[in-house]
Amino acid sequence: MRQLLLDWGASGPPTLDSFVIGRNQELAAMLRRIHSRKAVSPDQHFITLWGEAGAGKTHLLYALGAGGQALYLSADQPPGNYSWSSEIALYLLDDCDHLDADQQIAAFALYNQVRESGGMLVAATGKPPAQLTLREDLRTRLAWGLVYQVHGLSDDEKIDALSKSADARGLVLSPGVLPYLLTHFRRDMQSLSAILDALDRYSLETQRPITMPLLRELLQLADAQPTS
Repeated sequence: MRQLLLDWGASGPPTLDSFVIGRNQELAAMLRRIHSRKAVSPDQHFITLWGEAGAGKTHLLYALGAGGQALYLSADQPPGNYSWSSEIALYLLDDCDHLDADQQIAAFALYNQVRESGGMLVAATGKPPAQLTLREDLRTRLAWGLVYQVHGLSDDEKIDALSKSADARGLVLSPGVLPYLLTHFRRDMQSLSAILDALDRYSLETQRPITMPLLRELLQLADAQPTS
């Protein structure tokens, strides 16, 4: 069978508009100000986002980086990448709770350089700064400025958001499709939105309605698809 399906990035790159806000209204308003490069107060030059896996922290960092003059950093990059530049206005530091010893030293230095020389830094972690097992000086830096919890969506909120997305696109989903997805597929909204796109394409390809059998068939094809 020809490859037709599961380009999970088909729904496009992460944006602030595609982030389902839920209980994160205040955070979303703040990040829109940063993304539009509007003036912010001194305590807003450093922001730490924390929350459970799948809450959308990485989505928000990527969304903030759209438009240039931003540098995305994570735990899988060498410490040498953690350097300040006058050409970078916004630093995005992901997975801070997974930084190794050398990366922690480099991140600490980057915080100090941003504070002394200008720019903004938004970091993301799985726990509040005080609960992280990191160097004390870096934990202190992560608590500079504002600290926001990124609240994940409840199952009902995810189903509501996906239902509205389907309705807006004219998709008719059989009862049970979305609850089944939440128990048999990745639970983050980016993945759920991507498979909704795949269901739409597969429904058109096969000229069949979006029902439970179609969904199970699609998931089986995804499992059987080669990884390389």
